Amino acid sequence: MNIEDIRSFCLNKKAVTESMPFGDDTLVFKVGGKMFLLANLDGPLSLNLKANPEEVASRIEHHSEVSPGYHMNKKHWVTVDVERFLDEKLLLSWIEISYELVKAGLDKKAREACDL
Repeated sequence: MNIEDIRSFCLNKKAVTESMPFGDDTLVFKVGGKMFLLANLDGPLSLNLKANPEEVASRIEHHSEVSPGYHMNKKHWVTVDVERFLDEKLLLSWIEISYELVKAGLDKKAREACDL
């Protein structure tokens, strides 16, 4: 899976925006103004994704390509080495979960705006 596949998947979701607020090496996807995916474009492709706290430890334990979220809250975020992670279907489901978790955390007005 490459960054263009990931980008297309993210941008096909409702109310998603992309930007590079941290420089040319990090692509950020947001829903309702809140980050749900950060892609490191410098070197091997890696993604920071939000996860349920109980899932973070499980993902790290069961997948050597997954580590605690780089520069993120380690309780809620994981970093996935995309080039080593071979299960594309699982990765897409984790992106979906990240999107839904962030969207669910928005206030009611912002969440409703995402559903239009």
